[in-house]
Amino acid sequence: MIDADVTAPACVDSEQELRALHAAPSELVKRKCVDRLGRHCRDFIALSPFLVLGTADANGQADVSPRGDPPGFVKVLDDKTLLIPERPGNNLLDSLRNIVANPEVGLLFLIPGFDETLRVNGTAALVREPAALAALAVDGNAPKLAIRVTVREVYLHCARSFRRAKLWDPAARVPRERLPSLARMVMDMAAMNYDEAIDRRVEDSMGKLY
Repeated sequence: MIDADVTAPACVDSEQELRALHAAPSELVKRKCVDRLGRHCRDFIALSPFLVLGTADANGQADVSPRGDPPGFVKVLDDKTLLIPERPGNNLLDSLRNIVANPEVGLLFLIPGFDETLRVNGTAALVREPAALAALAVDGNAPKLAIRVTVREVYLHCARSFRRAKLWDPAARVPRERLPSLARMVMDMAAMNYDEAIDRRVEDSMGKLY
């Protein structure tokens, strides 16, 4: 619990104020952001089984969503274009609806065991061209849609946050029983009466990956 009053008028509300709190970025940091996918970026994406997709709606309200599949599930079409399969999910379609309203997206690629990440920013469109979707099939299951991202900027992000979090350290793993099941937590948050049958249905549905 934080005792300080975080609502007190002590907010940083200008870039000048913000810069005064931090050292200037190094020349390498300033130059690391590029506008296309080079060899190292392509290799990173080919090894990545997981990314986080950031979107926003027409009013700028942000959302973030995970995407995962076998390593290399995101296809690099050329040095400016990525193709991400859209697999079955909860059917709320938050990210997809946002892309329709506002094409700006941010991606964060992760590789298990790597503390570095790859960040990609650009614009997205939803595509359903049969040949493109067929190329994204897993176990014979092609997605109904794919997200095509046109790259505007790409850069590798340093390892500090992951090392502070000890994300891949086995000793830092939290036993699953420290929290209730997903269904139990969602039902509590939705003020619904807990039902073990729903727990089983949720587990069954998560077993149907494609």
